[in-house]
Amino acid sequence: MGNSIGGWIAAELALLHSPRVSRIILVNAVGIHVEDAPVTDISGLTPDELSRLSFHDPAPFRVDPASLTEQQLAAMAANRKALAVYGGQPPMTDPSLRDRLGGITTPALVLWGESDEVVTPAYGRAYAEAIPGAEFRLLPGTGHVPQIETPEQLLTHIRTFPETHPVRRANGPA
Repeated sequence: MGNSIGGWIAAELALLHSPRVSRIILVNAVGIHVEDAPVTDISGLTPDELSRLSFHDPAPFRVDPASLTEQQLAAMAANRKALAVYGGQPPMTDPSLRDRLGGITTPALVLWGESDEVVTPAYGRAYAEAIPGAEFRLLPGTGHVPQIETPEQLLTHIRTFPETHPVRRANGPA
C-alpha cells in the first residue's frame, strides 16, 4: 500500500510479481501520464498553496512555518529535493507506467480523495482502469492525504479489502 509517490512505488512492486505482494492498495497514487488530468507540479508551491490542493478542508491542517523546528524544516527541504530527483519529468510521472500497469495480476484497490487537486479523481479513475480488475473508490470529504484528513474512512476500506478480495495464486486456490 502506498500514498502519492508511495502508491507509484507500490504499483512498481506489484509489477515485479513477488509472491510477497498479494494485493495492492493505491491511495491517490502518482506515476502515470494522463493527458486530460496531469499531476500538479508542486515544486514551486508555498506550503499554503500545497495545503489548499491537498486537503478538502485545509484549515485544521495549516502549519505555521515559524512554529517548525530546524529539524522539521530540514526534513521538509530534504523531501522536496527527493521529489525533484525521483519525481520524473513531467512531474511525478513515468510515461511507460500506464501501459505497464496491465501486467499487475494481484487484486488492486485504488482509493481517491474526491477533493484531491494534486491528482484529481479523473486521474485516479485512469489509474484504476489501467490495472486489470482494479476497483476504484472515491473518498468523500477527502483530499490527497486521507491518512491525515479522514483516517477512519481510509481504514475502513483497508480493513475490508483483504476480506473481499482473496489472493489469486497461479498454482492453486488462495
